[in-house]
Amino acid sequence: MTAAWLEQSTQRIETELEASFIHLNEPAKRLQDAMRYAVMGGGKRIRPLLVYAAASLKGQSLEKVPGIDASAVAVELFHTYSLVHDDLPSMDNDDLRRGRATVHKAYDEATALLVGDALQTMAFELVAGSALKDEQKVATMLLLSKAGGLAGMAGGQAIDLESVGASLEQPELERMHRLKTGALLRACVGMGGVAIDLDEVELERLDQYASSLGLAFQVVDDILDATSDSQTLGKTAGKDAAADKPTFVSLMGLDGAQDFARKLHQESIDSLSVWGDNANLLKALANKVLYRQN
Repeated sequence: MTAAWLEQSTQRIETELEASFIHLNEPAKRLQDAMRYAVMGGGKRIRPLLVYAAASLKGQSLEKVPGIDASAVAVELFHTYSLVHDDLPSMDNDDLRRGRATVHKAYDEATALLVGDALQTMAFELVAGSALKDEQKVATMLLLSKAGGLAGMAGGQAIDLESVGASLEQPELERMHRLKTGALLRACVGMGGVAIDLDEVELERLDQYASSLGLAFQVVDDILDATSDSQTLGKTAGKDAAADKPTFVSLMGLDGAQDFARKLHQESIDSLSVWGDNANLLKALANKVLYRQN
């Protein structure tokens, strides 16, 4: 059941992402092509799957949750924008993403900047024009904007850039990644919860799950960066060590980082107990994060 849901929902988001580009008919065709290149080039789709799984906590099918596809597509567009900008020479300076050339390499740096800008605004446009209720639209856009701003991805990336060559203590490293990586993952489950009108207590419990999961995601990312190869990862392996960036592996050692990832994974699972079997999809995604190979 869970494996079938993951497969069906992954195909669902791929179809919805493709459909989001059909209506685009602007004169800037090169930019549109680059946007599609960035979005449709593969990826794990963990973030939209988290939206879908959170929206399933009441046991209803996604077809009975108005606007849920718009929320899922929006968060993947938003995530892709962040990847495009993170890969730029002025940021992480990477040539490989999702197994192929990064956008600034496949096109050019100016186009990559515009791709990120356009995908970010497209995400908000989709939410604004969706079937969500007005109060749900506001809550969803607030979650996205906070996740991407100073108290989220942008702030975390700034700390990351400032930390090159530095020796961070664990609380500092956790804080950086709770912003850079974790904030958007927390927004994902929040968006799913908003779409099914979870109350504040339920949303807080869901946020606990996502907070632990978001940090686990980054710890696993650091482990894979240190132990895997570029072909398997679909991005440049070993780049953090090469750039002299602090990581959970450099701080804790490989065994310590693996133990920490398992601890965080268990914390995320434990926070879902109130929903019983309805949380099985979120548990499956937590397992997918812990045991992923790329």
